[in-house]
Amino acid sequence: HQTYPYVGGAMAARGQREDALVLRRKMKINVVRTSHYPQSRHFLDCCDEIGLLVIEEIPGWQHIGDAAWKETSVDNVRRMIERDWNHPSIILWGVRINESVDDHDFYVRTNALSHALDPSRPTGGIRYLRHSERLEDVFTFNDFGFPLQPPHHPAYLNTEFVGHTFPTKSTDNAARLTEHALRHARIHDQLASDPGYAGGLGWCAFDYNTHGNFGSGDHICYHGVADIFREPKPAAGFYRSQCAPEEEVILEPAFHWSTADDFEWLRKVVVFSNCDELRFYVGEKHIVTTGPDRNQFPHLRHAPFVADLFAVANDTTNDLRIEGYIGGTRRIERRYSGKSVDRAFEFAADSLDLVADGADATRLVVRVTDEYGAVRPYATGAVQFSVEGPARLIGENPFALIGGVGAVWLRALEQSGPVVVRAVHPRLGER
Repeated sequence: HQTYPYVGGAMAARGQREDALVLRRKMKINVVRTSHYPQSRHFLDCCDEIGLLVIEEIPGWQHIGDAAWKETSVDNVRRMIERDWNHPSIILWGVRINESVDDHDFYVRTNALSHALDPSRPTGGIRYLRHSERLEDVFTFNDFGFPLQPPHHPAYLNTEFVGHTFPTKSTDNAARLTEHALRHARIHDQLASDPGYAGGLGWCAFDYNTHGNFGSGDHICYHGVADIFREPKPAAGFYRSQCAPEEEVILEPAFHWSTADDFEWLRKVVVFSNCDELRFYVGEKHIVTTGPDRNQFPHLRHAPFVADLFAVANDTTNDLRIEGYIGGTRRIERRYSGKSVDRAFEFAADSLDLVADGADATRLVVRVTDEYGAVRPYATGAVQFSVEGPARLIGENPFALIGGVGAVWLRALEQSGPVVVRAVHPRLGER
């Protein structure tokens, strides 16, 4: 969803572009669906530049209206394609109201218009009814079950899974965070098992605002593999791990190394990596060496690693070190403190230059970490911001950390000049 904290969809061009960069560069995702409306041209421009494929769809969710409403929707198809057909990143036009029931005459019109305006691209129609009428070129289907239902059309694309069936907050315990990530992994393993699947798009990238009787009752849907501030949950580590090691060597645990609500999670510690082998050390003592779990995930390009660390269940006060090897050579190492102490306060901006046009904005991220840079998921504290220079803050001030992290945005004013933003944590000081 193209929605942001504090401003909804009204984010300036830089923020829209930064979303594409998060998806492609940080999460290593190669295709995104614009749910459920055409999104910012700035987002699409960045997708073109960085090679992020796009499925774009007309506005709507489940509801189909009267004749006048349908005329507007058909016009939305025209406006979408006329605006965006020069974007090479777009691979599919979504010409059906998301998760709507069949309406033969209406959808004959939307498909015909799409093919007339752009015969070079196929159409799709996002549905939740498996046996609904297929008028589109690609049968695009939201399947939230597991195992997935088998393909039953020549071009069959899964366009939503996990999502609302297993909402997960960044503050949830290790067992839930791990299971959330594994659900994405299991479905991608099945998608990779059968060439009849044209691929799959998980629901969804980022947590997003919603109305009061949906989601968790706090106006947020916790369906994302990242939180509403674009900070990753462990499930994002699974997607990162599917890139080639030549692009980046990845090692992302699906847990936080600290005393947990339930020690049983240590019997199945999950790490997402594109390495060949992982070696686990606790307090510098070698505990276990393991390879990708091909028994559970035989079809993934890079299967998750599963290790049993229950033998050190009472030893999480020592540091954890994980080493990743490729071809017998150590390529990456991650360390996690066992001290359960908030050690460092990080403050960073996505961009260090803004245009003084009164609209340009960038994200400012705060994190509380251990001594090795790992986020402390239960860190608290109200961070106080101050701004000097021609810019203003968009967001809560002070900001109460959520899962040890948080973000606000900085918007430029219409005068040029240097801007200094200070963030003060009540215990860890100023940055």
